[in-house]
Amino acid sequence: MAGMESIAYSLRNLKQKKSRSFLTILSIFIGITTIFIFISFGWGLYDYMEDLSSSSSADKIIIQSKGVGAPGFDTTFALTDDDLKVVEKTAGVYEAVGIYFKTAEIQQGTIKKYTLLYGYNPGKPLLMDTFNIEVEKGRELKKGEKGKMVLGYNYQIKDKIFPKALSINDNLEVNGEKIKIIGFYESVGSPQDDAQIYVTHEFVKDLYAGENLSYNWIVARVDVDNLENIITSVEKNLRKHRNLEEGKEDFFVQSFESLMDSYSSALNIVIGFVILIALISVFVSAVNTANTMITSVLERVKEIGILKSIGARNSEIFKIFLFESGFLGFVAGVVGVILGFVLSYIGGCVLANLGWGFLAPHYSFWLFTGCILFATVTGAVSGVLPAMKASKINPVDALRYE
Repeated sequence: MAGMESIAYSLRNLKQKKSRSFLTILSIFIGITTIFIFISFGWGLYDYMEDLSSSSSADKIIIQSKGVGAPGFDTTFALTDDDLKVVEKTAGVYEAVGIYFKTAEIQQGTIKKYTLLYGYNPGKPLLMDTFNIEVEKGRELKKGEKGKMVLGYNYQIKDKIFPKALSINDNLEVNGEKIKIIGFYESVGSPQDDAQIYVTHEFVKDLYAGENLSYNWIVARVDVDNLENIITSVEKNLRKHRNLEEGKEDFFVQSFESLMDSYSSALNIVIGFVILIALISVFVSAVNTANTMITSVLERVKEIGILKSIGARNSEIFKIFLFESGFLGFVAGVVGVILGFVLSYIGGCVLANLGWGFLAPHYSFWLFTGCILFATVTGAVSGVLPAMKASKINPVDALRYE
């Protein structure tokens, strides 16, 4: 049989067995759809983290607590102005600034909510540089400015945080005090980050006058070419200043890049685990495809005998069944990729509308072709043994087969 004739023969057979072919395709494309969705969203998260780890944050280090609470929020730990001076005096540190994190009560009319308030020094905007965010509307705060604030992106959107959208020069009640809005930061892509409030150091002290304030973070800009040595020096100097033994520090010093690497490692584990589950699904599908092809061989024993009696070689019989299983995998891959794209696109739109814009799927030529190729190979491999079995059937026995 000629090559094109064999292909046409295989396609006719698959068409005649529509129900079985559909069930085989269904079992494979569900796994491919799952893999496509998780890889696209995982890839999107890597893109987001890569944007955070830009050149503007590569030269930053962060000092925070090593306690039982969340990093930067441990109430048993305090970073003081003296600690800040120690960091600033360390060789290789160009500048450093303390950051306050405080919970704030915000109110519009009768509606009260709680959010995170950041206190920083606008003269040293290292926090904004680290996370690579800029004011989208209005202006940035000035050093020492009181009674004014810059808000996260979502305050501008009706019913996102409050029923009424806020604008430049509006007032928002924070901890019972009306504060003027002078700007809005661009969208970060998460509801929590886009609902934060930013004020100056000096104004934090007014808003929380009854509290003994301490910094939650110290962010420093350092010589990026000597990063590891500077981190070691900062740790040593702070340890000496805080009278702590090595290995018993109540703080840790970390570059922003290594912080992102730790998040990436955790992300690798989660995505790897999910893809493993999807691969198990594909493996089960491959077994199902092999079972389908074996059944097909048993049903077509006499047909195979006729083909061999008119001159079909073993290799041609092998190729017919291998093509059928590979073609089923290819169709399943195409359908799975199309469905995966549609579902991930819809999911991305829904997440963006909910304020989770950083959870955006990533699409690439390699993602589409890789999933289709993987499905095709899976189908083909699952058909190898049935194809070999079919090719070795004795034509005389096949013609007598009932």
